[in-house]
This record gives sequence, C-alpha cells and structure tokens, in this order.
Amino acid sequence: MRSWIKRALTRTLAVKGPRGERHIEVEPGEHIVYLITFSIYALIGLMALQIFHMICFESWNSEIFSAISGLIGTVTGIFISQKT
Repeated sequence: MRSWIKRALTRTLAVKGPRGERHIEVEPGEHIVYLITFSIYALIGLMALQIFHMICFESWNSEIFSAISGLIGTVTGIFISQKT
C-alpha cells in the first residue's frame, strides 16, 4: 500500500536545460507516506467501528462520524497540496 501512496504523491517536474527538456520525479518524504498510510488504516477502522455501532445499537454515532470526516479532510488536503 505504501508504494501506491508514494506513486500517487510523486510529482513530475519539467526542467529546461541546454540539451533540451527533461523530466524529474520528486518523491515524497517517508514521513508523509507513513502519515497517509496510518490515516487510511485509521479511516478504515473508524468506518468499521461506525458500522458495528449501527448494527449493535441501531443508532448513529456523531462523534465517530466527525472523526471520519476529519480524516477524510486531512488525507484529501495532503493529496491536493502535494500535487501542486
């Protein structure tokens, strides 16, 4: 899973030089890859917890949903900011 995240966050830069244009790939740091991996696993765990809560107690837990929303915003923000 980390290789997929690393490929998704890798930027390609076009550099013009005396021998023409060439492309350089800039890979993200290991810390950001670990952060995204942990966030995705936490998101999956929170979704499972919310489903379990809905099955067992037949009610919606707004605290779990707000944590899920926060993680989705964090992961999306990192992907958008890393690609620019």
